[in-house]
Order: sequence, then C-alpha cells, then structure tokens
Amino acid sequence: MSRLDLAPLFEPRGVVVAGASTHPGKFGFVSLHNVLAAGFGGPVFATNPERPEILGVQCSSAVADIPDGVADLVMVCAPGPAIPDVLREAAAKGIRAAFIVSGGFREAGEDGLRRERELVALASELGMVMAGPNGQGLVSTPANLWSQIVSPYPPKGRIGIASQSGNLVSTIMNLARQGNVGISRAVSAGNQAMVEIADYLEYMADDDETAVIVTYVEGVPDGRRFFDALKSTTRKKPVIVVKGGVSEDGARAAASHTGSLATNDRVFDGMLRQAGAIRAVGIDVAYTLAAAFATTPLPRGPRTVVLTTAGGWGVLTSDAIAASPLDLTALPADLHDAISELVPPRWSRNNPIDLAGGETRDTIPQVLELIATHPDVDALVYLGLGIQGNTARAYRESPFLPDEGMERMAGFHERQEVRYATAAVEICRREGKPIVIASELGVGDPDNPGMATLRELGWPCFASPGAAVDALSAMWSYASAKAGQT
Repeated sequence: MSRLDLAPLFEPRGVVVAGASTHPGKFGFVSLHNVLAAGFGGPVFATNPERPEILGVQCSSAVADIPDGVADLVMVCAPGPAIPDVLREAAAKGIRAAFIVSGGFREAGEDGLRRERELVALASELGMVMAGPNGQGLVSTPANLWSQIVSPYPPKGRIGIASQSGNLVSTIMNLARQGNVGISRAVSAGNQAMVEIADYLEYMADDDETAVIVTYVEGVPDGRRFFDALKSTTRKKPVIVVKGGVSEDGARAAASHTGSLATNDRVFDGMLRQAGAIRAVGIDVAYTLAAAFATTPLPRGPRTVVLTTAGGWGVLTSDAIAASPLDLTALPADLHDAISELVPPRWSRNNPIDLAGGETRDTIPQVLELIATHPDVDALVYLGLGIQGNTARAYRESPFLPDEGMERMAGFHERQEVRYATAAVEICRREGKPIVIASELGVGDPDNPGMATLRELGWPCFASPGAAVDALSAMWSYASAKAGQT
C-alpha cells in the first residue's frame, strides 16, 4: 500500500481546474476541455477571474469561491507565484489532491528547486497529496477522468502507466487506441516532488482495475524506496520498465527534462532483475508486452506448440523459441493422431504444426481446440491469420470482379478470417491457456478482416513471430518467478 492516499487523484468526487483559460493553446483550456470531453461524472469547476463561463462551466474568481466538500482534485494550471494560494484555498475546501501542471521548478535550476521544496512543505502541512509539478496530468478510465493535457483519451482496459514523461504516456495511449488493448490508470509524474513513481506503483499494485503496469523512469529520488516498491508490486502483478537517460547525452537531456539525475544503467538493470521487473527497450515494445499481460492468461509451463499455415514462419518461430526459456515440446502422439484425422497427409506431422495449406473451413478452429485442450501443452503460437483476407482483398481489387465467382469467394475468405480470429480468442479465454497470434498484417493491413476482428475483441496481434515469442517468454518467466516466490 502506498504511503500516500492516491484515491483522490484517480477517483475524485469532483474536479477543479484552477487557471482555466479560453485559449485552446493553453493548459488551462486543454485541461478543462479534456475533463469535460471524457464524460467525467462528478461536478467540474473552473477558476478564472476575468471570464464568467468557459465551455459551459461557470467560473469562480478563485478556488475559495467554490462550494465546500464537493471536489477532491484540483488541476493547477496557474502560474508559479499563484500556486501556494491555490493550495491553501483548495485545502480549506476539503480538496485532498493537487496535480500541478505548471513548470519552472526543479528542471529550471536551483531557484526552481527551492520553490518546489517549498510547495512540498506546504502541501504536507495542509495534508494534501501534490502530484507533479511539471507533469502533464493523469487519466483514470474507470472514473471517465481525462485530466491530461496531452491527447488522446484511450480505450478502457487493464494497463496502468506511471511515467516521468507525459509525451510517453501519450505514446502508449496512441498505441492503445490503435490496438484497442486499453488503459486503466495513467499518470505523468513530472518532477516527483512529493508523489514518486514508487507511490504510483504501490497504488496500482492494489488496484483491481489494473493487471499490468508500464513505467518510464529517467531517475528516481530514492533508489531504495523505488526498489522496495517495485519488488512488492511484482509479487502482485507484472511491471514493465523503460529507462531513459542510459547514455551520457540521454542523461543530460533527462536533467533538463524533469530535473532527474540518471542512475548507472548497469546498476539499474541489476536492480530490475532482483525486483522481478521486466525491462523493455522502448515504449512500443513495452506496450506490446503489456497488451499480452493484460489480455492473455499466464502459461502454467514452458511447453509450447506452434500452429502455422506456412513453413518459413514455423522455422523462424522455432529458432526464437530455442533461444528463449520456452520449450518447443515434442508433439504428443494422441494429438498427432487427432490432427491427422482432420487434415490432408501433407501436414508437417511435428511441432511446428505446419498445415501446408491443408486447412478447410473447419480445420483451424478444430486444431486450435485440440492443441489448447491437450494437458501436455502450456501455450500456443498461432501464425497465418490474415492470409485468406489478403486473397479476399486481391479479389475485391481485381479488374475481373464480379465475374468468375470472385465476389462470392472474397466474401467466403473474409468470413473465414473473422471465424479464425474469434475462435482463437474464445478458446484462449475459455481454456485459460495462452494463445499468442503473430501477423505482419496487424501493422501492414489493419483493415484485414482477421486483424480487424482481433482489434474489435481487444486482442493483441504481434507484428512478427519473434515479438510473439518474446511476449510469451516474458509471461512464462514472470509466471515461474512468481510461483517461486510463493
């Protein structure tokens, strides 16, 4: 449990935007707009001494003028000198949390650091939680709360984000909109003056809406505290870490970005391993891994079967599995015989199961079912989704359409893609056994019926067999480590 009560940040009764603006380019406008646009269900207030109304919200001259006990969170977009009075007035109104968007503190030098420490002391005296400063806000989809000054608002899901960079929060939310594997809570921690990444980790560790956490850090105020929080969190759910400031140039950029002193990377990497966290080399990889953890059951063992409709994919996947903690298990005899009853003799008769183009209308769902229900199989990698959709596209774009029966066949292939994608997801969910799907079409042709179906179902599609194996390997490594802890 976090040393600070962060519920007022993520589940506030009401929200106040202090320093609301009529200018669409200013934080005070964007913050108010986004809170309203996401459909936050509680009361929303705004302060602006010169404007009676902004976006349909009646403005007060100051926070002191809003009613008592109706809001828990104040988004502070006011200039630096006005912030202490905003905090005092907010505390007097029963507001328990402040997110300071404004910058010009630690990241600006010694004078800024002094002002930042004064704000922390004041917030502590007032009994308030102060997030930021120099942060871009937060998102809490269970509360329909979008008090983030950077777009977009993501789909609801089970990925939590705690980041020192607001733009990287936005990056993950863009990826979530693209893949439709959504977000629970997200926060741009800024300078971490009072609320540290460690506090957000501890909050999300106990959050039933969050299944996996992605965190981006440049430096940590208290290394021991961060390690302890990370270790305790990974005992409950996976944490994927992206580290900025690894190089000397990156460290200098971090210092000017959030005022962070980057830690030695080798020390940091060792700390992550000891804590049981998963390190990702970039935000895109971090999101891909998080999407797998958020949707797919953990494997109960390393025994993996590959199902493919083309041999080359199976070979590459076999190589990737060989270099991982997974096991390309020998095909059980009864599974071999059951598959032989369904497909022509030209199939590979081994693992990877290469159907060699022998699939019929019912084959893919039936084979998926056979593999997923077999007691000697722990996980499945499915390759080849989208091929029939490609054929359908070729027919739809053909100059010979609608002659030669191509329109009918195009429709058939499209329906098959929907059927295969739906079957894979349904079987995975029903059996509680991971099925990871890889196709370059997830990126190359997201409108392919198979890809579109996965997206509608909120299911990830990996861009390559290697990426799918990496995700499955991370899931198995985490599952086995967690089992060892208990």
